[in-house]
Amino acid sequence: MLIGLVRESFHCFCHTCRAPLPVAVQRRHQGLVAKVKTKPRTIQPKKVQFVTTEVRCQEKTRGGLCYEVILGEPEAKATPPKRTNSPNKNVVSVHDIEEKLRAAEERRQQLEFNKIAALSAKMQKIEDASRKKDEQTTQFITNTKDALEQKMETHVGKREAYITDLKSKLKDHIENVEKTRLSLEQQTDEVRTAIEEKLKSASAHRDENIKKMIERLKEHEKRAEAVRQNKANLLATQQVTTASSG
Repeated sequence: MLIGLVRESFHCFCHTCRAPLPVAVQRRHQGLVAKVKTKPRTIQPKKVQFVTTEVRCQEKTRGGLCYEVILGEPEAKATPPKRTNSPNKNVVSVHDIEEKLRAAEERRQQLEFNKIAALSAKMQKIEDASRKKDEQTTQFITNTKDALEQKMETHVGKREAYITDLKSKLKDHIENVEKTRLSLEQQTDEVRTAIEEKLKSASAHRDENIKKMIERLKEHEKRAEAVRQNKANLLATQQVTTASSG
């Protein structure tokens, strides 16, 4: 039982101590602990805190394990040093109070001056930023205006050049149209004259053809009349000859 209590209260880091106990020893140790718990509590003497200085190797015996523990002397609690009584402070004079008030006033004034300086610097930065922004805005407006004016001038120049070119093209087109119209009128007059001459020539040929056809018809009628007279003469001659023979 004592071995188990010592083993539980102290720790050894050697290889043999970290080895597991045999099963029989563990059962025996558990049985002993169970028996101890069943006993009524007794008044234990006041324990003295010892410091473990050395734990030697265990020795295996028939009843279990054997440890040799060497305990050191208990450490005596060091008594805290007594506080020394601070000397009584001297009474503060009026001059010291005035000096402290003056120093406090100077510190307050210095703080106010620092605040005013910081505020002035901040306002100066704001004014500089505002002025810089206004300058940038003015510069942007000026640049934009110049760019727009330049674009407008370029656009106006291009528009005028386009209108001039368009007018020149329209003038050339009108001249070409006028030339074409005059040429067409001339060609029309020539064609009209040629047609009129052809019509006159055709009318003259037609009259001549009509005259020739009339003359041919007259000759044909004359020949037909001569043939009819010849036939009549032949018939008369035949009748005469027939009558004389009969």
